[in-house]
Amino acid sequence: MNTNQLTHLIAVANGRQKADLLLKNTRMVDVYQGKIIQTDVALVDGKIAGFGSDYQAKKVHDLAGQYLVPGLIESHIHIESSYVSPAEFGRIFLPHGTTTIMADPHEIVNVAGLEGLKYMCADTQNTALDIHYLMPSCVPATPLESSGANLTATDIEPYLQAGKVDGLAEFMDFKGVISARSDVIAKLLAAQKSGKRIDGHAPKIFGKDLNAYVAAGILNDHECSTIAEMHDRISRGMYVMLREGTVCHDLPTLLKGVTATNSRRCVLAGDDVQAKTVLTKGHLDHNIRLAIKNGLTPITAIQMATLNAAEMCGLDDRGAIAPGKRADLLVVSDLENFKVEEVFVKGQLIAQAGHYLPKTKHASIQKVSATMKIANFTLDKLKLKLKQNKVRAIEIIPGEVLTNEAHVEVQTDTEGDFVYQTDQDLTKIAVVERHHQTGHVFTGLLKGYGIRAGAIAISIGHDSHNVIVTGTNDADMACAVQNLQIQKGGITLVKDGQVIASMPLPIAGLMSNLSAPEVIAQQDLVDQVAHEELGIPAEINPIMTLSFMPLAVIPSLKITDQGLVDVNQLEFVPLEV
Repeated sequence: MNTNQLTHLIAVANGRQKADLLLKNTRMVDVYQGKIIQTDVALVDGKIAGFGSDYQAKKVHDLAGQYLVPGLIESHIHIESSYVSPAEFGRIFLPHGTTTIMADPHEIVNVAGLEGLKYMCADTQNTALDIHYLMPSCVPATPLESSGANLTATDIEPYLQAGKVDGLAEFMDFKGVISARSDVIAKLLAAQKSGKRIDGHAPKIFGKDLNAYVAAGILNDHECSTIAEMHDRISRGMYVMLREGTVCHDLPTLLKGVTATNSRRCVLAGDDVQAKTVLTKGHLDHNIRLAIKNGLTPITAIQMATLNAAEMCGLDDRGAIAPGKRADLLVVSDLENFKVEEVFVKGQLIAQAGHYLPKTKHASIQKVSATMKIANFTLDKLKLKLKQNKVRAIEIIPGEVLTNEAHVEVQTDTEGDFVYQTDQDLTKIAVVERHHQTGHVFTGLLKGYGIRAGAIAISIGHDSHNVIVTGTNDADMACAVQNLQIQKGGITLVKDGQVIASMPLPIAGLMSNLSAPEVIAQQDLVDQVAHEELGIPAEINPIMTLSFMPLAVIPSLKITDQGLVDVNQLEFVPLEV
């Protein structure tokens, strides 16, 4: 802000000069005091000049008693999980009241390195949504997998020092932090020296291990699945993000642990939210409705998506309706049902009645579109050579990223290969390296996914995003992998040797360059075929559930291209018990 702008802001705030826009007859949500104020709100140069009576303005907008709410702030999300580009992401999220997001681009950076971050920043210029990026802290997420890139403290420090990113994104290598590994210490210090915050990721960490993790300077955690975890973190000064995404539904459980004395350390977040979820349920507006339904007052729920998030993220210029703050505002007709009617970003009307008003443009995807580099893949690499029939299997927990380690009895053939049984909800799952043509393939077993025929392969595999494939027979699994490479990433469903549904994702094998409705139409078909033709149960999200099976930073048992991982110990374990 220059001298003239500040002088003009003060003059408008004092009533000496006209505002650009006056929002009259509002019921303004005061998140500082937790109450509703009937008042007018004056805007100038993208900022809030003040509220009160007798303001004059060049333009007046009468809200006729509707509620005026600060713009919602998403404190932790991965744009890539929506399957659409950043510009298209903004087009569908903004009408739901989200005006600012803090995005962790570690999905695309794990695939395409810093070139992936550059693409995300370029496409972000094409949306009115204020997207802030954090620097991925763990590329790769663990040393137990093959990633498309490897970022060191030397790589990330210039971005932190130059202010190109807002901080260090979720530090998933909790074991590296707790053991004070030298490369981890270097990254932590790079963030601290630049004055940037460090986001956390510490599922099932307690006691002295949690003390060590927090002592490293880590501010928050979005991986709480129990009230005990939530309270442990708040008592140590952390913010807790109550997550409600497409697959992860921790919010209803954690809301039971929110009290009048700890609510200001609680923040609403989505983490992984598909475009389909946004257009059918909503985003943070949906989370606010869910919080109210589960007993929170509307203002407390709104605080968790505005003021609390702004304070946690160091965004001093937003999160409340107050003089000098950014004029990111929502007009809400019904506070209990939180129905967003209009969205203002920097004082400009951007969305109305669920529609995004600006035209959408897109950046070139050329440098992030050739990322499927599978080599030496054959059907034989899917075969197991078991020496006994008691083995470990990854067991899905519905509605969670967490998995169990199941010990199961399996049938094998004369060569020790697993034989699929129709009465046993157990299939092969394999991870195929797709970044460096190493030929790595590791095959394990998956319990609880429910597939009854054919195979499904995806190039979305958190967080290194190798190919994941599961199915009832090796031939269909191999066919799915091969067709996935031909279509340059995405999703492929195969039955009896034929591709029966697919969804290309040409942006790093993670995102589409199509519009959200086009992507959702493809996804709807994939989901329908997965449920009806492959037999995956309706309560299982076929793509996102499978995509979390290689996530070797979420307990208990996961799989990478290099082996079966005991996440609690962050070490490989044999398939056989």
